[in-house]
Amino acid sequence: MREVTGRTLGIATFVVLAVLFVGLTVVLDHSLKGARLDLTENRLHTLAPGTDHLLGGLKEPVNLYFHFSQQASVPVPQLRAYAGRVRELLEEFAARSGGHIRLHVVDPQPYSDDEDRATEFGLKAVPLGRGDEPIWFGLAGTNSTDGRSVIEFFQPQKEEFLEYDVARLIHELAAPARKVVGVLSTLPLGGGFDPASGGMQRPWIVEGQVAELFEVRTIAPDAVTLPAGLDALWVVQPKGLSPGLAYAIDQYVLGGGRMLLCVDPDALFDPGAGAGADRASTLEPLLSAWGVGYDPRRALGDMEHALLVGGAGGQPVRDPAFVGFGEGSLAKGDVITASLGTINFATPGFLEPRHVEGVSFEPLVTSGPESAPIPTDTLRLARSPGSLRQGFKPTGRRYVVAARISGLLPSAYPGGPPAGVTPAGPHLARATAPANLVVVADSDFLADMMWVRVTTMFGERVAEPSANNGDFVLNALDNLTGSADLLGIRGRPTFSRPFTRVERLRVRADERLRSKETELEARLAETERKLAELQNGRADRQSLTLSSEQQREVERFRQQKLDIRRQLRGVRRDLDEQIEALGTVLKVINVVAMPVVVSLVALLVSVVARRRRRARAGAS
Repeated sequence: MREVTGRTLGIATFVVLAVLFVGLTVVLDHSLKGARLDLTENRLHTLAPGTDHLLGGLKEPVNLYFHFSQQASVPVPQLRAYAGRVRELLEEFAARSGGHIRLHVVDPQPYSDDEDRATEFGLKAVPLGRGDEPIWFGLAGTNSTDGRSVIEFFQPQKEEFLEYDVARLIHELAAPARKVVGVLSTLPLGGGFDPASGGMQRPWIVEGQVAELFEVRTIAPDAVTLPAGLDALWVVQPKGLSPGLAYAIDQYVLGGGRMLLCVDPDALFDPGAGAGADRASTLEPLLSAWGVGYDPRRALGDMEHALLVGGAGGQPVRDPAFVGFGEGSLAKGDVITASLGTINFATPGFLEPRHVEGVSFEPLVTSGPESAPIPTDTLRLARSPGSLRQGFKPTGRRYVVAARISGLLPSAYPGGPPAGVTPAGPHLARATAPANLVVVADSDFLADMMWVRVTTMFGERVAEPSANNGDFVLNALDNLTGSADLLGIRGRPTFSRPFTRVERLRVRADERLRSKETELEARLAETERKLAELQNGRADRQSLTLSSEQQREVERFRQQKLDIRRQLRGVRRDLDEQIEALGTVLKVINVVAMPVVVSLVALLVSVVARRRRRARAGAS
């Protein structure tokens, strides 16, 4: 009877626990709906605060159409893994948007309506080659007013900016009106009369690109105020600005305004500076107050990145004052420069950080160690292109040519506006919101000849970029005119987790391979030297046949070469075997060891719990 009662009690307890488990699951499902716990090392699935704020501010629905070719991507497992990462991020965006983002996952089949719609959106399919189907891997977004924005193809190389790109797309759909950029320039960006040729000059291509994407408001250099409603300010070669305009720029930036500033110690394309005239520009006292050191009397040369220019007799020579900065010089952690290849500069200056409390100085473009300052007087006295090479002595330092300045900037006019200037509003002695500036110590990089080749095709002028100068300007303005939320979203860590031990094995094997290759080259050189000595020591030097001694030497070298090749194959084979063994160990750990460990822990917990129950039963 006691046994039956115990069994019944056990069954009843099990039923009660099952009911409680189901009930608790239902309650938690409703009370904790949307809650997530990110246990990844770099918090890959946790959105940036700026993204959360952007999603929380959505007022209208946004439709996202994620296109990915499931079947066609089977031969590319790395791309499929990244597609999973993208989809998870989009699902997180939708979950955090309060229902305003509607995510649609589309697998475009060949010759289907989905494929036609993807093409209509402006997405691009990338062919694998070998006759395989192309892969669709992009995102299209629409809003309630028929606005559209797309990411043509998700590039795995830009993974660290994945969240920024998606947030930017949503921001464009949420605020479809074109941003307003004020352009203040003493250079003829918009074209005009050219005193040198006596004719009209075409607008610079970079100005046309900016006008296509933004609403441009031109500001005269002799103005005393800035127009209202600017989303960003683009200042190029500021010379002779009135005190009122300089003060207006200071207050605009301190009030949260964003600015792209291009100053130059030697502006070659300044139409107002004739032969021997001062072609430098600066923005003092603003730059000094904001923690930016810049000397308009010194330019920068870089032998490592020197470009070819026309020299004496038409022969191209490398001029250290004309430089092209690419891989290794462009900041990969900033959205402005991360995707760029090369930016060309002519007689640029350089920037240096000066300590100002609360101000951040982040380099965007940096020279190589083969760099050195060049006095601008020396540039103007240079007789011919390439003559600067003589006596050029690199300092071994890297110099900053472009930088991002952010933080709570102090005013360049702490005591109030300059004499005779009437402020448009209350004077700001310090920024009321974090400022965001991009400063470039060059203006020549904007000129067409520095980055595009213009040809005529069927009567139309076609500009073919040879560098990313224009992309830099567009990226900077696009980033600066974005919301404050977007400015706070920078590169995130990647989700790929390489096998570090495997990589170390590869590195060690590569070192051994290089060592063997070096040994082979040394033996080859030694054998050739001996063969030459034998050839010179022969009595009959006109003979084309080898002596027996030479033949033995050649045969010995051939055997050495075969032996070293066998050793090279052995190194590669050992590498593969070590990696395979490591993979086997990992599989055993994942498939066998971990379940065994978990089972043992569960068993131990069960045994301890049973003993405690028995102990309590005995005590009672």
